[in-house]
Amino acid sequence: MTDMTLAAARRALAAREISAVELVDSHNKAIESLNGDVNAFITTTPEQAREAAKAADTLLAKGEGGLLCGIPLGVKDLFCTNGVRTTAASNILRDFVPPYESAVTANLLSEGAIFLGKTNLDEFAMGSTNLTSAFGGVTNPWRRSGSDAKLVPGGSSGGSAAAVAAGMVLGATGTDTGGSIRQPAAFCGITGVKPTYGRCSRFGTIAFASSLDQAGPMARNLEDCAWMLEAMAGFDKRDSTSVDRPVPRYADALERGVKGMKVGIPREYRAPNMPREIEALWEQGIAWLREAGAEPVEVSLPHTKYGLPTYYIVALAEASSNLARYDGVRFGERVKADSLDALYEATRHAGFGEEVRRRILMGTYVLSSGYYDAYYLRAQKVRTMIQRDFLSAFEKVDVLLTPTAPSAAFAHDEKPTDPVQVYLNDVFTVPASMAGVPALSLPAGLDAQGLPLGLQLIGRYFDEETLFAAGRVMEKAAGFSTRPALFAEFGA
Repeated sequence: MTDMTLAAARRALAAREISAVELVDSHNKAIESLNGDVNAFITTTPEQAREAAKAADTLLAKGEGGLLCGIPLGVKDLFCTNGVRTTAASNILRDFVPPYESAVTANLLSEGAIFLGKTNLDEFAMGSTNLTSAFGGVTNPWRRSGSDAKLVPGGSSGGSAAAVAAGMVLGATGTDTGGSIRQPAAFCGITGVKPTYGRCSRFGTIAFASSLDQAGPMARNLEDCAWMLEAMAGFDKRDSTSVDRPVPRYADALERGVKGMKVGIPREYRAPNMPREIEALWEQGIAWLREAGAEPVEVSLPHTKYGLPTYYIVALAEASSNLARYDGVRFGERVKADSLDALYEATRHAGFGEEVRRRILMGTYVLSSGYYDAYYLRAQKVRTMIQRDFLSAFEKVDVLLTPTAPSAAFAHDEKPTDPVQVYLNDVFTVPASMAGVPALSLPAGLDAQGLPLGLQLIGRYFDEETLFAAGRVMEKAAGFSTRPALFAEFGA
């Protein structure tokens, strides 16, 4: 059952061909067998999940239950879950147990989803490798041909991506601040969707950068993501950035096709020294859409080159503000000291990892007196220009097509020592996050070493349906069905 798609499992459960208990048990067994190698989960809840599966079977027997009744999912350990430890992959929250439920997870539970545990991530969602977690790095279930080198799953939602790719869950929640759903989806050969900013409530989601963070689904294909996003999304008055718009039935948009659609190809995304395999895959994606009746149109997003530096000013400034609450006084870890200042210093030094400390310091610097105007205020002005670029492009085209990441997954020991080189992994995903527009990544092929490569579609505000329609055409054309080595070993 671990090889089923979420959509196939929904149909099988509704037809009573399988039970929710059987489905949950098979995935709990996969977690037990594989998590030691992958480290995709920080906390698992097998007994709680089995009890929920029994309740789901009772509902299903009556022909009742929500959109995801009986479906086993993973939850990124950034979403607060009532009574279940929520750590943000940080020592400072190692033993934090929330007394409430995040809006996104509450929506999923109301639709009958079953949570098998909390998935690993980069600490406080800060990273592109999933190697900054206080609970150890995550290992991608994929391997290069003829190599046993451990690969990164991407970040920050690497635990969610690895869990889905390895068959531990049928889907998982992720959060995307600058590419943290789409990049790990590409590295792990799955599909990930970052909806429009404001589509999913941020209430109860531990904040990194509040004007950028957005929850989204990660699953094996677009249909699975469509069902998950419908369940996750919705207006929430507890989040001032939540937008009060009806949530479409995204699965109905999958077979619309792309005939007559105009697909924008941003010239600025043809980055210098782009690997030939990435460019060839991009051209293949253009050809697939053209053959299905779409018209490729070259467009310009002139401020793309400023996207990454602007992002790392805005995001880090917001992070320094958001993480100020972790002081050892109100909640979380506390290191005893002789004075209040010493308590703050000792607690944060012990609780925060190197990457988080680096980002807090950089964010505090750009907000400091004498530098606010030079860095943060200027970055906000450039961000507005990036948004205008997208609005201008969408006057001419319906969607944009780009690569998702500049490379396939790399090995743990190949991590660049220069943090800026790591940040460059987000070069193709950051602009859409800065603009707040929806985007998705889907697996479209393999590189010469047998690793998955992703293509990215970017859409208009609150027009995720067009993304699903265009993505479905590409998904069918790509016919991507290869599974990672670790899943094959477990399945055998």
